[in-house]
Amino acid sequence: MSSPQISFSFPVLHFLLFIFVTSIVFHLQLRLSKISKLWKQTQSPEPPVSTTSHPDGIWTMNSIGRLGNQMGEYATLYALAKLNGHRAYISPEMHQHLAPIFRITLPVLPASVSQHIHWRNYQLHDWMSEEYRHIHGAYVHFTGYPCSWTFYHHLREEIRHEFTLHDYIQGEAQAYLHKLQKSPATFVGVHVRRGDYVHIMPQVWKGVVAHKGYLDQAMNWFRARYNDTVFVVTSNGMSWCQDNIDTTKGDVVFAGDGVESSPAKDFALLTQCNHTIMTIGTFGIWAAYLVGGETIYLANYTLPDSPFLKVFKPEAVFLPEWIGIPADLSPLLKN
Repeated sequence: MSSPQISFSFPVLHFLLFIFVTSIVFHLQLRLSKISKLWKQTQSPEPPVSTTSHPDGIWTMNSIGRLGNQMGEYATLYALAKLNGHRAYISPEMHQHLAPIFRITLPVLPASVSQHIHWRNYQLHDWMSEEYRHIHGAYVHFTGYPCSWTFYHHLREEIRHEFTLHDYIQGEAQAYLHKLQKSPATFVGVHVRRGDYVHIMPQVWKGVVAHKGYLDQAMNWFRARYNDTVFVVTSNGMSWCQDNIDTTKGDVVFAGDGVESSPAKDFALLTQCNHTIMTIGTFGIWAAYLVGGETIYLANYTLPDSPFLKVFKPEAVFLPEWIGIPADLSPLLKN
């Protein structure tokens, strides 16, 4: 049997041809659209990778002195390296001084690596200078005893974060102060630097350490300002403090242990107070700086011709808002 023949009229053929062509055009457009999108994806850049780009080289700092000096060296290295766009590393010695007390973040440069590096030694004085903004060299080793807010005050919050106490140290200090707080209190940390400075200041630097009159003035200043003061005294000469600080008003606590080889307790107590009375030395300077409250310091504690003033600028060490009480230089004038 033969298949039936189907005949199409011209309008029907025209319609079928239209459908066929339209279908081909539609699929071609769809295909081209997909190809165009794929091409654009291959031409567009990849999303930025979340990595930090570091310049070559290593900057580091000498590790000399006790806690206050170590903190000054660390903060100065941190600030200068960041200012000049270099990576900062600390020595194992500096890490041993600071890491048990603070949650510092700078990485440690192993001695086995450091000894094979050809360093450019760069001597720093105690205050910031313009040339320190343009230090050249991939491998720079800073030397000196820098301790001045002029290096790092623009990064104050970062520096304070670097010197955040470990929780257990801060907790012990706060618990101690809480026991003293029978009612609302304004804690004033008092740091009295004595020790070797009792002899070094008059014999080497033509200067003095704090005397009884200074501490009386400083404490009375806070007593007049607040009616709930509690003075928390720390010192490396606690027996002298107990003999010379007025305790008749019942607002003085001799709290520190004065152990210079393990200063965490004294430093933590000072930094958990509201305000500070300091005498001399970087330990007290750093405590006052981190507290951020009102600070009274011993001013003009050297003779005008003291060699100490060649390496120490008071205006670069004591913040402008701190209050200075002049020292009694009469013991020096007698000699």
